[in-house]
Amino acid sequence: MRHHLRRLLPLLALVLVLCAAMAVPAAASDPTEEPGTKMIECPDCGASGACMDCYGLDPECESCGGENVCAACGGTGYVESPSHFYNTFWALVPPIIAIALALITKEVYSSLFIGILAGGLLYSNFSFEGTVLHVFEDGIVSVLSDGYNVGILAFLVILGTLVCLMNKAGGSAAFGRWAQQHIKSRVGAQLATIVLGILIFIDDYFNCLTVGSVMRPVTDKHRVSRAKLAYIIDATAAPVCIIAPISSWAAAVAGFAEDGQGLNLFIRAIPFNFYAILTIVMMVGMALMKTEFGLMKKFEDNARETGDLFSGPNPYAMMDEEMEEDKGRVLDLVLPIVVLVICCVIGMIYSGGFFSGASFVDAFSGSDASVGLLLGSAFALVFTVVYYMARRAMSFREMMGCIPEGFKAMVPAILILTFAWSLKAMTDSLGAKYFVRDFVWSSAAGVQMLLPALVFVIGCLLAFATGTSWGTFGMLIPIVQNVFPMDNPLSIVCISACMAGAVCGDHCSPISDTTIMASAGAQCDHVSHVSTQLPYAITAAAVSLVSYIFAGFVPNAVIALPVSVVLMLLTLLVIRKLAGRAA
Repeated sequence: MRHHLRRLLPLLALVLVLCAAMAVPAAASDPTEEPGTKMIECPDCGASGACMDCYGLDPECESCGGENVCAACGGTGYVESPSHFYNTFWALVPPIIAIALALITKEVYSSLFIGILAGGLLYSNFSFEGTVLHVFEDGIVSVLSDGYNVGILAFLVILGTLVCLMNKAGGSAAFGRWAQQHIKSRVGAQLATIVLGILIFIDDYFNCLTVGSVMRPVTDKHRVSRAKLAYIIDATAAPVCIIAPISSWAAAVAGFAEDGQGLNLFIRAIPFNFYAILTIVMMVGMALMKTEFGLMKKFEDNARETGDLFSGPNPYAMMDEEMEEDKGRVLDLVLPIVVLVICCVIGMIYSGGFFSGASFVDAFSGSDASVGLLLGSAFALVFTVVYYMARRAMSFREMMGCIPEGFKAMVPAILILTFAWSLKAMTDSLGAKYFVRDFVWSSAAGVQMLLPALVFVIGCLLAFATGTSWGTFGMLIPIVQNVFPMDNPLSIVCISACMAGAVCGDHCSPISDTTIMASAGAQCDHVSHVSTQLPYAITAAAVSLVSYIFAGFVPNAVIALPVSVVLMLLTLLVIRKLAGRAA
């Protein structure tokens, strides 16, 4: 264990060096925006400064003595954090512990919980009672009572139910038989999965679960390992969404950018989003060249030679037991999926106010993915039940039995998501974002040309440690906008580097919700997915880093993008040659 922790020290030193190179004080009127701040919003008044018993309206209120101000903060709206470790490097220790343990022990539940526990200990200054209350009340219970999170969990359960219904009706098996006749090779199965993943660009959660549901029968028939399927799903989720102007990710970026120019910045940054583009290039290239490397090669060799798709545990085995091989039609799978796609798109624009007069683009920019996906999947579930009843594919009792079965099938994903969200709550309560912000905020005049590469690396490390890409580019994009005027070509390159770094770190992180969703969509062991995907993601990240160094000196997409693609193709050729020698 000490040996592994020692290996993390150079990485931590790199973080400090990179951040220190970019650190300069930033003035702000909000005390939470001050460098080295220890201030947090007052938990009693929610930063309003008003008495929450009389809401500042009762001159005879006993709580405030008629002063109409919050007693806890004295009307300022802010109090000092109770934790001695707030806004220090220690705020990043809980996710580092969780990630290190997950990769070392190959066991994700206990690793995440230990990380959460470490966060509780630091927040409470090692008080037993404070730790227990913070972990459960402010952590697990808090994230499970959040409306957005509950909507995502309900969406997961409905998707699990739909998968179970399609399996029992024979739709998945029928599609697998059809695909076996029309898709003749492992390469074809992988390319078909990639194409479907690219086509479903609306939302990464929806992408992961839908592509997995549709393509599992196809890849299983052609002996593509579940780990490789999970990688393809993950690599066509966030990387595709971050370069699709009509997606929940574009809406998020538009919301984080200043001056209402978010969508315009998003579109201008697409050609410089090297990690997303190169990940797709690498994924297609590896499939066409029939080349694998790292731990993925072992999983793929086992699947191809012995038919062992898992090379380890299968936490979703109960789903496979329900498949019916002797009945069903292709339409029994295709029609529910098509309806699901349509309903989710309608649900997304509905949540953004499309039917209240907002334009399609504005509706997507203001959409709530949790509400939209939940409503869309609920309507799709009702349609599927009615359709199967009309088809007499199964009895009503059998269909209702799929609801608890679908829930049970998604329990691994729900548990990991809950723990990952709780871990993020711990890092937030310790002021991790302020610690990173204080290091990143800088004009970096001496290293302007290297700034895109530095922003990319910091985005990768931050997203990897926190497991959130949206939180990462939400923090970095406003900083970049303050560093450069928007007419400076480097500003677009740096904004793209923010998004690319966030997606890269998210892609690699075992506590990322998208990574967890990809495991669930492929019904693959989560640690197996993370460990096999890491070498591929790191390879794409390394080529992207070189590309951002080049783009810092030549901030022209017409030149920089082709150069980055050529670099990736050359890297793939080298990998293929080395893999051939190893064989």
